[in-house]
Amino acid sequence: MVLVSDPRARRPVDRGSALPLWAQLRDDLDRRLAAGAFETGFPGEHELAEAYRVSRHTVREALRRLRQEGVLRSGRGRRTSVRAEGIVQPLGALYSLFSEVQARGMRQRSEVLARESRCEPAVASRLGVPPGTEFVHLERLRLADGEPLALDRTWLVAALARPLLEADLTETGVYAELARSGVRITDGQERIRAVTPTPEQRRRLRLGAGAALLAIERIGRVQAEPVEWRETLVRGDRFTLVATWAPHRGYELQVSGEPVPPSP
Repeated sequence: MVLVSDPRARRPVDRGSALPLWAQLRDDLDRRLAAGAFETGFPGEHELAEAYRVSRHTVREALRRLRQEGVLRSGRGRRTSVRAEGIVQPLGALYSLFSEVQARGMRQRSEVLARESRCEPAVASRLGVPPGTEFVHLERLRLADGEPLALDRTWLVAALARPLLEADLTETGVYAELARSGVRITDGQERIRAVTPTPEQRRRLRLGAGAALLAIERIGRVQAEPVEWRETLVRGDRFTLVATWAPHRGYELQVSGEPVPPSP
């Protein structure tokens, strides 16, 4: 009878290896996490140092690397924990960030940073509507399970979106509120690019060193009429975009503004 060791079990570090002890510890913790270890809580520095028989300095460096890679999260006054699974969104599908977060069993919450009715000629130009068009403008910090996920700026044609000026958007989405008044976004277009966060964006989103943002620019339409311009800055370590493809049914990519034909 062959006994198979538990893949979640600790493997001792090899002091004769050329690989630094912190790197061995990081790799073993990463392996154990992938196998489903630490479901009841991630151990503290002292506990890890004793279990692996290494110094606290070695443990801190291994944990620092895992936080940098988005595997762990921690903050001032908070115990280190395993980062929750990120949001995975298919390309080519109309979606609500609110709905995507809830669909994964996470609590969605928004902090409204700004809300007003105003004209914005630059947005009007993007949507191809008259420059004097009035918009409802919203700025929100989006959170999933209490952890910042995205900064969101939205402009919607006020003739359709005026109820949003009074709506409680703390625990619901813009599209859900619009639907209450009979307005439904039917289709749209998005442009997605990676951006380097500003110090203020990094502070608001609690971004770790080296983490990037995805800038998602959206035009939303109602029955082919453009009514929404949205710019969402979403944490690259918590949001993934996926695309499916099949013969004779490709998807379109754009590189530096020049369209690339659909894949064969």
